[in-house]
Amino acid sequence: MINSTVNAKSLMVVGTTSHAGKSLLTAVICRWLAQQGYRVTPFKGQNMALNAYVTREGGEIGYAQAMQAWAAGIEPEVAMNPILLKPQGNMTSQVILKGQVAGVTQAADYYRDYFERGWQAITEALADLRQRFDWIVCEGAGSPAEVNLKHRDLTNMRVATYLGAPTILVADIDRGGVFAHIVGTLMLLDPAERSLIQGIVINKFRGQRSLLDSGVQWLEETTGVPVLGVIPWLEHHYAAEDSLDLWDPRPQRQGADLKITVIRLPRIANFTDVDPLLAEPSVSLEFLPPHRPLGQPDAVILPGTKTTIADLHVLRQTGMAEQLQAYAAQGGTILGICGGWQILGITISDPLGLEGCPGTYKGLGLMPLHTQLGVSKCTQQQQTQSIYFPCPEPIVGYELHQGQSEYTGDLNGWQPLFSASELGLVNTAGTLWGTYLHGLLENGAWRRHWLNGLRSRRQLPPLPTAIPHYAEQRTVALDQLTEAVMAHLNLESICKLC
Repeated sequence: MINSTVNAKSLMVVGTTSHAGKSLLTAVICRWLAQQGYRVTPFKGQNMALNAYVTREGGEIGYAQAMQAWAAGIEPEVAMNPILLKPQGNMTSQVILKGQVAGVTQAADYYRDYFERGWQAITEALADLRQRFDWIVCEGAGSPAEVNLKHRDLTNMRVATYLGAPTILVADIDRGGVFAHIVGTLMLLDPAERSLIQGIVINKFRGQRSLLDSGVQWLEETTGVPVLGVIPWLEHHYAAEDSLDLWDPRPQRQGADLKITVIRLPRIANFTDVDPLLAEPSVSLEFLPPHRPLGQPDAVILPGTKTTIADLHVLRQTGMAEQLQAYAAQGGTILGICGGWQILGITISDPLGLEGCPGTYKGLGLMPLHTQLGVSKCTQQQQTQSIYFPCPEPIVGYELHQGQSEYTGDLNGWQPLFSASELGLVNTAGTLWGTYLHGLLENGAWRRHWLNGLRSRRQLPPLPTAIPHYAEQRTVALDQLTEAVMAHLNLESICKLC
């Protein structure tokens, strides 16, 4: 292990747009540095996302920063993402500060109420990380050149300037206009900020590389900034940071035995729960908007949501609620996770009006569950034991929900999924499932048992169940991704500037 005798070196990754590839590139750089023996940590001062992770201490951070921490070979922690904004509709966001709920704010009030507190949290986190790591790889958010927002931008060039960090500008060529995006971004930066941009990365390139050479040469001559690499379009799966990624068309897996449909709720959250299914060759996964016909998939997953009641209303307004009820009546398999489980229940009560008008709302009535929303938020990692499948299996995951649920009636025809009975329920037919446990499908043996139940209905042979936790597959995938990206990237020159 390489030991640092001074404070950590810093490197910043910003993008010309959202969805340019900042999170992926940050993870790859973390992995590459860790492979060389450095103690490296990711950092994103402020993140806006509905995919979240709960750390070992019970703090909430962006899931992308957890993924980057795993790429670095370390445990995710709150200091890696001191501010997390979780949009919840009507121009409001829940503010997570240092891992805990600090309040709800209107977009117009955020700068006034949280800017100073937020910057203090960012600088305190950086001071902590600089003492414990050799490298801090920082990620920006959106674009660093939004002229109407720069005075209150907490996470782009303000962080880079504070650290004096050499900065990489990454741009997505697949969406078109890449040269205008790069040059325009550089022109809009202040001179001091512009001087920190020490490299450009062009991402998601399709086509013949030689046809881009003249453009790369022009870009370097015009801007004076070297192009560190052109990363080709890679058919990979990296955890999405927000639901923008779900609008990209996903090719259906050819030859798959099972089709599983995920309802793409308007305020979908923690859809990373289904990532392990993307690693199953026998499964074709579809994200379906509520206004589309459900069809007859082998299973439906109703995922988490930031605003349970609002998304329940959308299911009713679009007719998806009735489709799900009819599908269940025909013996279809539904798995509800977190907010999706709450929607499957009998009622959802919001006496304080946390999601709008106070009141009690009817759920889909498919599970014997009553939920009451409250101010307190459950954020904790969990270890329990599976008791539904023939062989008890250790299960790990995390809870992240606003509201408490209680079972109703004598539960005839139902049984707990786990030894911690409040974490999940299934009917005796094995068709209706609900759980508060995020990361459930990462448990390899449990996932395969669940898939085998679907396969048996199709008279398909079972899959092996003696497989490891998804974390092992994730590690292999991160290694493969790093190797693929680094084959087209030269970071040595910029790292020498740090």
